Amino acid sequence: MNTTNHGGPNAHLVDALAAAHPSGRLRAALTAGTRPDPQLTEILVDRCAIEPDFFVRDMLTWALCRLPAEITVPRLIHELGSDTAQARSQSLHTLSKIGDRQAWPAVSALLHDEHDEVARSAWRTAVALVPPGDEDALAADLATELGRGDQHLHLSLSRALVELGEAILPVLYTAATHPDPRVRAHAEATQRIYHDPDSGFTLSLEVAKRVSVTGPDA
Repeated sequence: MNTTNHGGPNAHLVDALAAAHPSGRLRAALTAGTRPDPQLTEILVDRCAIEPDFFVRDMLTWALCRLPAEITVPRLIHELGSDTAQARSQSLHTLSKIGDRQAWPAVSALLHDEHDEVARSAWRTAVALVPPGDEDALAADLATELGRGDQHLHLSLSRALVELGEAILPVLYTAATHPDPRVRAHAEATQRIYHDPDSGFTLSLEVAKRVSVTGPDA
């Protein structure tokens, strides 16, 4: 949506959300959340898709969470179909904060998004919104992503899996025998975190990699 020349009482705020300096945009997002106005929904969602500053994006999410869910949730679900990765990722993040399960089908459709940051956001949001009784199915679906990406992405997936509790144990045991050593290492590192949340993920992953490489199935 084109937010230029926006009339009405929010015109100054709309301009401030596009200010050159992030501190000005941060103040504008704070104001939008302090004085919630449903008329700003489109503006805030559109800004999330292009805002380069992490802290401003987080404040935009807070401002959206202050608006009625019946207005924001359908708009955010629509945004999950955007061609822009940041639009999808930030909408997922906002939906996870709102916690409305009507977003679940749209969220679960993005668990294997080609963009790592979108997939990462979808994992966290899916764990937050999974309907009671669907934890086993979600664990099995998430487990197909084991071994994807770099160590930071591995840790994000492991944390999401661990949040599902005991539902992840059968799929991790199965993944620990996977022919791909990266999958085995990731599964074994996740098992260690599940049993010992205070253990270092880096150490767990390195230990798991050595086991996978030197084991009989390597």
